[in-house]
Amino acid sequence: MRQRSTTLALVAALGLALIAVAAIAQTPGVTPTEIKIGNVAPYSGPASAYGAIGKTIGAWFKKVNDEGGINGRKIVFISEDDGYSPPKTVEMARKLVEQEQVLFILNPLGTASNSAIHKYMNQKKVPQLFVATGATKWGDPANFPWTMGFAPSYQAEARIYAQYIMKQIPDAKVAVLLQNDDFGKDYLKGLTDGFGADAKRIIVAQQTYEVTDPMVDSQVVNLKNSGANVLVNISTPKAAVQSIKKTYDIGWKPVHIMNINGASVGAVLKVAGAEASKGIITASYMKDPSDTQWKNDGGLKEYLEFMKKYVPQASAEDGNNYYGMLVAQTAVQVLKQCGNDLSRDNVMKQAASLKNLSLGMLLPGITINTGPTDFFPIEQMRLLRFDGERWAGFGEIMDASRR
Repeated sequence: MRQRSTTLALVAALGLALIAVAAIAQTPGVTPTEIKIGNVAPYSGPASAYGAIGKTIGAWFKKVNDEGGINGRKIVFISEDDGYSPPKTVEMARKLVEQEQVLFILNPLGTASNSAIHKYMNQKKVPQLFVATGATKWGDPANFPWTMGFAPSYQAEARIYAQYIMKQIPDAKVAVLLQNDDFGKDYLKGLTDGFGADAKRIIVAQQTYEVTDPMVDSQVVNLKNSGANVLVNISTPKAAVQSIKKTYDIGWKPVHIMNINGASVGAVLKVAGAEASKGIITASYMKDPSDTQWKNDGGLKEYLEFMKKYVPQASAEDGNNYYGMLVAQTAVQVLKQCGNDLSRDNVMKQAASLKNLSLGMLLPGITINTGPTDFFPIEQMRLLRFDGERWAGFGEIMDASRR
């Protein structure tokens, strides 16, 4: 009788194990030993500077794997190059979802690129998680429950600049250089909304450029000729470098505000030249490794040690690298919260359940929080000014939440 009971117990246990294995098998990208994550990044093309993000995310996952993985599973990270071309993004996303069978796509970069796969990812019910663009539409869980942003929205960031300009430069005449796509238009809307009824009076000139344009020199000259004393620069790294150089070369000295995407010390400011970049203002939520106030900071030490061991060829001052680490760390937290329920539904549920997540490279006082109706994990920023060597913070942390 005892033997029969033991046999039945073993059969029951085996049955439960088989059910668990079957459940795992039904979740694309998940096995008892692996979690497969996809990524699309511009390793080539006009925005190739952002390729550093994908490389750093992959390096952090390698670190996690070296330390035992997540709940016994190793991360398999598959990162594809889309050259910052939306049609190529569609091709790579379909490959990752339909052929590679990834659990989710993490941090695909670019507003136009993500727009091209937005409906597809939601129709397929595959998480489009922590997208690398601050367009406001990535925080729309009612209509697109499988897409979540990461950084503060472009509109919210631009409103912060508008607040600063109206308070500190009462006679402001603002010129705007912007990339001619949803990225640039989103920032412009935030800036215009921030100025309110005074927008038409304050903004005296606008010049656009295409991401494929070889140069933006003529646009900068036209903006100077408008008589503006403030330049709001809504550029990605290549055009950001060119516009900083040209502004300096023609002797134009406006209050120069650079959006966060073009504010990397290593990839933009030092390339453009420290003297040309001196005085530029931006907003951020991350610590700058070149800022000496963090030299004994534990979060910075962790980052520098990681870079030295896992990405030794890259510049630790490149903001794309510490941004990539933050994204990877947040994704790891989501996976840890998932436990053994690694369904796509639970990935989104846990991504929308982050509470006061504090990470080493976030500025003090800034934490990651999400909720079922809040798909913007980071919603606070601080203004910074480049002193020729590093970003120096000034003022208080400002609220960048959507209004």
